[in-house]
Amino acid sequence: MKNKSKNYAWYTLPDIENMKQMIREKAYTKPDDVCFSYPDDNGDKVSVTFMEYFHQVNSLGTWLYMNGFTGGKHIAVIGENSYKWLLAFGAVVSGGNAAVPIDKDLKPAEAVRNIKKADCEMILCADNCKELLEPLAGSIPVLFMSDFEEAVKTGAERIRIGDRRFVDCEIDSETICCILFTSGTTGVAKGAVLTNRNITEEINRTCRNFKLEGKTVAVLPFHHAFGLVVGIWMVFNYGYETYINKNLRTISKALVDEKPQTMFLVPLFVEAFHKQIWREAKKKKADEKLKKAMKISNGLLKTGIDMRSRFFDSVLTPFGRNLQYVICGGAKLEPFYVKEFRSWGIEILNGYGMTECSPVISVNRNFYHRDGTVGIGIPGAEFKISGDGEVMVTGPFVMREYYKEPELTREALEDGWYHTGDIGFIDKDGFLTLTGRKKNLIILSNGENISPEELEGDLSLDDGVEEVLVYEENGRIIAEIFPAEEKTGDEAYFKALIAKINEGRPIYKQINELRLRTEEFEKNTSHKILRKK
Repeated sequence: MKNKSKNYAWYTLPDIENMKQMIREKAYTKPDDVCFSYPDDNGDKVSVTFMEYFHQVNSLGTWLYMNGFTGGKHIAVIGENSYKWLLAFGAVVSGGNAAVPIDKDLKPAEAVRNIKKADCEMILCADNCKELLEPLAGSIPVLFMSDFEEAVKTGAERIRIGDRRFVDCEIDSETICCILFTSGTTGVAKGAVLTNRNITEEINRTCRNFKLEGKTVAVLPFHHAFGLVVGIWMVFNYGYETYINKNLRTISKALVDEKPQTMFLVPLFVEAFHKQIWREAKKKKADEKLKKAMKISNGLLKTGIDMRSRFFDSVLTPFGRNLQYVICGGAKLEPFYVKEFRSWGIEILNGYGMTECSPVISVNRNFYHRDGTVGIGIPGAEFKISGDGEVMVTGPFVMREYYKEPELTREALEDGWYHTGDIGFIDKDGFLTLTGRKKNLIILSNGENISPEELEGDLSLDDGVEEVLVYEENGRIIAEIFPAEEKTGDEAYFKALIAKINEGRPIYKQINELRLRTEEFEKNTSHKILRKK
């Protein structure tokens, strides 16, 4: 095993210039290898090879060209994670058009607002999302995914008789690849314009940072940058299979059956898996035994002896016994979870990014990681810290603009440097540590600044805390908690927890008031808690 305290050379993989090129080259270098698999309506596994995907993209893309969508058009893609969703995306962007992924969980008014704001001229939509389009009253043409098979047949026939307009079209790297709407915890979503260059440079550079060596199971939504660009297309570029998990109810079976080597998750999933592991251990009265095994195993690891696969069979089996890495991003993950999963034999590599940066800008590496940080910048990422502590980044993956939002674009981009809105610092080895969101900072009357995320992180480690939000009200620091089911209404328990959290902290960093909730916090479609304005 490489020395984790010392960096090493970037991994190498041939660079790609655009999505069309990547899809074509994988078809000819790995024609019979599986790129995507998924369960059909009966639960049987369906596999699609790189060559089959290539042909189907060309066929559906040719159908789009036949119907007047011959490049430069904005086309919405709506639906749950599915193979047809990825077929739609591939066909749109390989023809020089721009894909506009729309969150299927939006209310119809908001979905239509995004469709219109992005100037979409066509919609590719899952049949079970029809109600989202009702406010449009047929004003924009729609191809439902149940009709894809016929469209692909029609396109394939046109190619057969010599229509090669789509197949032979060239993609300009500066044209728009996709417009991804951010879902922030405050305010109205903005459409980040990502060019073909942005997306492919992101894929090229994340592939140099992290080495993938096996299949994955996709659980993150495709309409988000992390789930789509990294969770799907980085894996595709490496030439490995992605199993498309349909919904959260089937994830346990998918992990056992598919045995992924790597997964891409947000902290919500990591925390849920962690709680489930300990819940099962307690149910079987094996939690003390598990703690003892972890202590022994960690001691052996320090001497170079790795017994984790033997010691933690009960933990690893539900993940398929082949899971080595979890790439985690999208929100803060406490180092506690990284250490626990490492004890069991699964390395969590925490990273950092945002839609506007395509999305990843830093991540811990396979054999070079530092707990509590979000890793080092991917190749080509440059950072600087502003006078007020804000992290700023530049690189070829930074968006072109917010679509039709020139004022917001000017606020976010300064001479090519993107204002992340996050407060942080970079250590001497290049590892980035985040301490909070600039807009969330609590500034007290005495001039002291507090990052609520710090207090929230400490509170969330307690099993009795399901959700928590820390904020300021009339000069007092409030901790609002939605308890775990077994601690509902137990005010004394949480008062004791607050006292424990406050212990040893400066007075200005102490929580002044506890508020217990009886309902979950309101969240955005990324399942992030909406902060109080």
